[in-house]
Formats: sequence, C-alpha cells, structure tokens
Amino acid sequence: MANMNSQRPIVYVVSDSVGETAELVVKAAASQFGEKGMEIRRIPYVEDESTIDEVIDLAKEVKAMIAYTLVIPEKNKYLLEKAKAAGVETVDIIGPMLNKMVSVTGQEPKYEPGLVYRLDEDYFRKVEAIEFAVKYDDGRDTRGIIRADIVLVGVSRTSKTPLSQYLAHKRLKVANVPLVPEVEPPEELFKISPKKCIGLRISPEKLNDIRTERLRALGLKAEANYAKLDRIKEELEYSEKVMEKIGCTVIDVSSKAVEETANLISNMFQKG
Repeated sequence: MANMNSQRPIVYVVSDSVGETAELVVKAAASQFGEKGMEIRRIPYVEDESTIDEVIDLAKEVKAMIAYTLVIPEKNKYLLEKAKAAGVETVDIIGPMLNKMVSVTGQEPKYEPGLVYRLDEDYFRKVEAIEFAVKYDDGRDTRGIIRADIVLVGVSRTSKTPLSQYLAHKRLKVANVPLVPEVEPPEELFKISPKKCIGLRISPEKLNDIRTERLRALGLKAEANYAKLDRIKEELEYSEKVMEKIGCTVIDVSSKAVEETANLISNMFQKG
C-alpha cells in the first residue's frame, strides 16, 4: 500500500457557484509545480455550513488545503474559522480582491454567487445575435424573418446591415430585407407581427448622395441607374407601399446617425 506522504497534495476547491474560476486559479498556481504537483478536487454550489464541515473534515484527514470563493461573508467567515480550528490551510481567492475593490470604489459588492456566469451568458447571447445578423443579412434566408426579434425593411443603402450589427450588440436578433420593385417581398413579412418589423424611410436626395458616394468608392460612374433620382423615387414609392401593407412602424433615417436609429429601435425592443 502506498504511503500517504508519497501521494500528491490535494487541494479542495470550494465555491458557492460553479467553481470554474477558482479551479482555474488553482490550476495556474499548481502548474508551477509540474504536471503531478497537485490533485485538484472541485466542490461546487456549497451553500450550507454542514457541507463546509464535511470538506474541512476531509481536508484534515488527507492533509489537504482548501482554496475557496465564497462571496457570502457569513459562509466565508465560517469556513475560515472552522478550518483554522481544524488546522487546515486555506486560501481565500476572491476575498482580498473584493476588499480592495471596496476600498477603491467606496461601494459594497452585491454578495451574489454566480454573477460572473450571468455575465458570460450575456456575452454568448450577444455573440449569438451577431451571428444571426450575419446569417440573415440582406434577405439571404427568409427563415430568419420568423426567428428574428426585429426585422428591418428598406431600400438599398438605408443602413440595414450596420443597424443589424449595432442591435446585435444589444443582444437583439435582427434580420433585414431589401425592398426592390422588381422582386416580390417574402411572404413571411406579412405573416409576422407588424410590431416586430421596422421600416426605414429616407429622402430621395439623401439616398442619392449616399449611393453616388458608394459608386465612387467602388470606382464606378455616378451615372449608373442605381444612383439616378428617378430610379430612387421609384424604389422609395414601392417601399412605402410595402411598409404600409405590413403595417409596421417606419423611421425616417435621412438625418439620423446609425447609433441614433439603433438606440431608438432598441428602446422599442428592450431585452432583459
């Protein structure tokens, strides 16, 4: 039978949440002692004193140390005092950082376990919304119209794509559909609630300026039909008819920056 002293030292990672953050910190430190330096055992969602007692008893029996992230002060204090009485070494991973932030900010922390994972969830929702905006940009796949939180409709160069991306950063899934007289609008536009559809209106003169500049940037002649005022007016008249048929809210973007329009829309579709 192997001698207890020949076994790797054990670190119990105790957390009132998932414990991944604490485990990563312990692993980073343990890596300095070689691959076989430490055995790490994570014990997540520790919410009661009896579980803390059990961990301390285990740690005392195998001469282990305890690394912990317990944000609730009472549980933190309980573990520290019990471990000290049992002669068990402890490391408070998050406590010193919290205390220092209190002194720097002059504010009290929330003392709520698991907040970092709520932030992570928020991040992944944002990434999902950005991927959605790319996938369902410019009417590529009409299935996005049904799945979207918001559907933007308007003629070419009314900032549908940048608006979609800007709103995605606010965790809103946005599909956008260009309106062109020669192309029948997707039937899905008339099946969804008009409340989740936003029409983008722009003055002919402003659109003419934008399209002319776009052609120049591409090295093309400004005389192209795309930028002609008559063609623009035809497209805008058509788009107005489609928006009226949908029954959606219409926003005039002629004199608005993308950020201003995006904030206006996001306030209409606030997401918790």
